[in-house]
Amino acid sequence: MTRDDLTLLFPSENDADLREFAIASIEQRTVLINGKICNWTGPIKDVLSPVMVRGRDGSLSQMRIGSHPFGNVEAAMVALNAAVAAYDNGRGTWPTMPVPERIKAMQRFLARMRARRAEVTRLIMWEIGKSLADSEKEFDRTVDYIQQTIEAFRNLDNTSSQFEIVDGVIGLIRRTPLGVVLCLGPYNYPLNETFATLIPALVMGNCVVFKPPRNGVLLFEPLQEAFRNAFPPGVVNFAYGDGAEIVPALVETGKVNVLTLIGSSRVADHLKKVHPKSNRLRAILGLDAKNAAIIMPDADLSLAASECLSGALSFNGQRCTALKMLLVHHDVIDSFISEFLALMNKLTIGMPWAPGITLTPLPSLQKVTQMTALLEDALAKGAGILNPGGGTAAGTLFYPAVVYPVIPAMRLFREEQFGPLIPIASFDDVDVALDYVTTSEHGQQVSLFARDPYAIARIADSLVNQVCRVNLNCQCQRGPDVFPFTGRKDSAEGTLSVADALRSFSIRSMVAAKYTDPSREILNAIVEGRHSNFIHTGSIL
Repeated sequence: MTRDDLTLLFPSENDADLREFAIASIEQRTVLINGKICNWTGPIKDVLSPVMVRGRDGSLSQMRIGSHPFGNVEAAMVALNAAVAAYDNGRGTWPTMPVPERIKAMQRFLARMRARRAEVTRLIMWEIGKSLADSEKEFDRTVDYIQQTIEAFRNLDNTSSQFEIVDGVIGLIRRTPLGVVLCLGPYNYPLNETFATLIPALVMGNCVVFKPPRNGVLLFEPLQEAFRNAFPPGVVNFAYGDGAEIVPALVETGKVNVLTLIGSSRVADHLKKVHPKSNRLRAILGLDAKNAAIIMPDADLSLAASECLSGALSFNGQRCTALKMLLVHHDVIDSFISEFLALMNKLTIGMPWAPGITLTPLPSLQKVTQMTALLEDALAKGAGILNPGGGTAAGTLFYPAVVYPVIPAMRLFREEQFGPLIPIASFDDVDVALDYVTTSEHGQQVSLFARDPYAIARIADSLVNQVCRVNLNCQCQRGPDVFPFTGRKDSAEGTLSVADALRSFSIRSMVAAKYTDPSREILNAIVEGRHSNFIHTGSIL
């Protein structure tokens, strides 16, 4: 694979596929704040697609697919103040709304969201370079996640709809909202990962300020109306602009009760420190990961190679759950690499709308520069590229590189690449591989490939105390969404399964009284008269 080969994969201006899959330029000039889709007259920012167009002279230029508002701190404060007013110290319409009504609001939003599937999926493809098939999968998985969240919320409330009597005290315990949530989504799964925090935050009664990711802004434009029509004013508010400028300013006000971020631990650490009362700030964070695969000498190498390839290169390796270091036992390193390269040669690279495409353009030229720098550092320190054409770049296309041997002196050994670089290292003693996981700053997941039950049991017993998911003979992954998704060390704070996310964005509150006749009469009167949205024993069917 040469640079010219990659260049020719980009469409020309008159390409038939380009015309077929093109979208009309979206010049977004509206912002949802306080229940109104307001006209925006301030600065704007152009949106350049990862897809580049090839000129007659072979030059490449990024396609402009639209623009969006580019706000400042002042505009972001308007969004924050709208959320604060809507929450109204817990007295607002949304946080005090009966649970069945909140569920109906979420169902209204879901119905309106489904109606915009075609627009949103095309925008995911054009904005971040994800294949059309995977963009559609992301949308459909998000719909499923919302449905599962609604059902889990219903079950959670039903199990709380009864009084408990302990040691002469009667109490009713329910989960209540935390306040104002600042939601920051990632570019790699801009819809699914964002909604994995935003949806549970909303359904639990919180009010939200949402800043779209830097890559993946326009795809939320078709959903503004759905948010406005489904929820009371001020419950969902959008903020646009430079995250490094506006986000710290929002947190510094002390008005943000919950910070939810899918991003880097460095950014999360900084934001938590700028809150004036950090003990009052709850953080739900999905952060860095350097997930390793450990391939033992008795592993099924065909299976290990297949799973590691998919784990390392799905969406070009741009997943927190991607396999980012392959640790292979010395006895099988040559056989494993042979199997791995044979499978890798079958992967196809091209434009995201093409059927069967595995590798697509990276979101920005900056990402290509980052991959190149990591690769050059490894090569300068003794590594080699094992696959022909590995590391070749043209525009936003970067052909994956299998890099071996990777040693501690190289950036790739510890640094999360978040892209199509596959570092491989060998080991003789399994304790070396275990030490790699133990000494890592990250602790999300690991994959273990082996057959011996005794060895698997012994290794797994060690690994579960370092990471939060050990995958046996399969790649690292997030789903199913009902399973806990979290991490140790610098990889996460809070848990984002369907049920756990509801708990993360809420707190247990209770009404209690001594178990006396007067107290029972009062509580019975409240329940029978349906005077309270908290003190009741009704079930949601």
